[in-house]
Amino acid sequence: MIPRPLWAAEVDSMSLFATKSIDRLKQEVSDAGEHSLKRALGALNLTTLGIGAIIGAGIFVLTGSAAAQYAGPSIVFSFILAGFGCLFAGLCYAEFAAMIPIAGSAYTYAYATLGEVVAWTIGWDLILEYLFGASTVAVGWSGYFTEFLDKFLGIRLPAAFTSAPFAYDTVRGFSQTGAVLNVPAVLLIAMMTTLLVVGIKESASFNNVIVIVKVAIVLLVIAFGFAYVKPENWHPFIPENEGHFGKFGWSGIVRGAGVIFFAYIGFDAVSTAAQEAKNPQKDMPIGILGSLAICTVLYILMSLVMTGLVPFGQLNVPNPVQVALAAAGPGLAWLNFFTSLGAIAGLASVVLVMLMGQPRVFFSMSRDGLLPPGFSKVHPRFRTPYVTTIATGTIAAVFAGLFPIGILGELVSIGTLLAFVIVCSGIIVLRLRYPDVHRPFRVPFAWVTAPLGALICGAMMVWLPGDTWARLIAWTVIGLVIYFGYSASHVRPPRFTIARQT
Repeated sequence: MIPRPLWAAEVDSMSLFATKSIDRLKQEVSDAGEHSLKRALGALNLTTLGIGAIIGAGIFVLTGSAAAQYAGPSIVFSFILAGFGCLFAGLCYAEFAAMIPIAGSAYTYAYATLGEVVAWTIGWDLILEYLFGASTVAVGWSGYFTEFLDKFLGIRLPAAFTSAPFAYDTVRGFSQTGAVLNVPAVLLIAMMTTLLVVGIKESASFNNVIVIVKVAIVLLVIAFGFAYVKPENWHPFIPENEGHFGKFGWSGIVRGAGVIFFAYIGFDAVSTAAQEAKNPQKDMPIGILGSLAICTVLYILMSLVMTGLVPFGQLNVPNPVQVALAAAGPGLAWLNFFTSLGAIAGLASVVLVMLMGQPRVFFSMSRDGLLPPGFSKVHPRFRTPYVTTIATGTIAAVFAGLFPIGILGELVSIGTLLAFVIVCSGIIVLRLRYPDVHRPFRVPFAWVTAPLGALICGAMMVWLPGDTWARLIAWTVIGLVIYFGYSASHVRPPRFTIARQT
């Protein structure tokens, strides 16, 4: 009798937790032709894609608001806590990305280990991470762009066309602001979407240039800003809690970590480009872990400088770096122009990478039958998933044009954290069920690293505001309705599980 292959597929039409065969995933890796994505990215491109996504929103937008509302100067500890969670999650992503170098990121990894319905759920929730992530950063970019035109070029755009028509707070809920549309945010997303349709190599080259510019400017602010720091702005370093959870104190540090965790999703976006990497087994771990290490150090130093230059309560604005530099007086005035330019360029690259990630998740889900076939169409000339790229850009532009940064940022954070919990859990399952499968990169001390990653990310989810959880639950329910209404009956080939050789 011929023995079964080690990772054979068995039809199991009744199981919602059927997993996707490793053999089939590897076959998809080797597929080539006009209907496959173009392999054009090396280790440097992948690392700069990660830096392009990570360095942006956290430094130029969310650091200020998180310090002002939750942690004060101790936002530094929030970044360290979030960084540890990211390190553990990043190692898990690196193992999966090297072993299964396919577009789809956490969705694909969940399908290989935890089953179809879990994969669908995380694929649906990744929309919160990438699509809403692009919207969030586009809103921040709009603030810097508007300020730059006004301050340096003397062009003042009408407020009605540079801000969201809706506002939100936990007490009053949604309210109207009188604005019409955030036009700069919409236009930025339109431009980045067009670039992504044209080609991944062109997009990566554009990103490389921007990364060099914005990292150089961040280093300038850190180097010269420390000379103007007022130590009294750091006291108390951990502001006293104001009587309820998450409003300063140690609970504020934890809640701040959950909110600014959004800033770290760049290495996750790197994993979505695995199917376009030239040598994914080697280059994916370098891109994921290299970008994470570089950016964590820059975040910690930058948050120290910002909270040292100005009292943290003044940083709850769309452009906190500019506010911090202005507080330093004329000594740092020369940096204002470069910082504004760096923020404009830097946030644009974040939008680019976020808009790159979402279509590739849709692409993989469509190829599995969980989304309509049109979502997996590849442009015959550019070899990009152009249908999903255009759809993602259109929806992201609508949200960026209508909603404020706060509500969008919290949605992105909880979606990101859920993805990280799933990926870390998947490594545990992989070790238990399939210990002998070939791994080009192995998570060190996996029995410690993966559980700690899941625990830290899960804890930060728990400590996010309650209304953020309500929106996540509502979003997930909508996704499950779509799954049972369409996806479960269209999956292809029929559901199957991974069977070990006996």
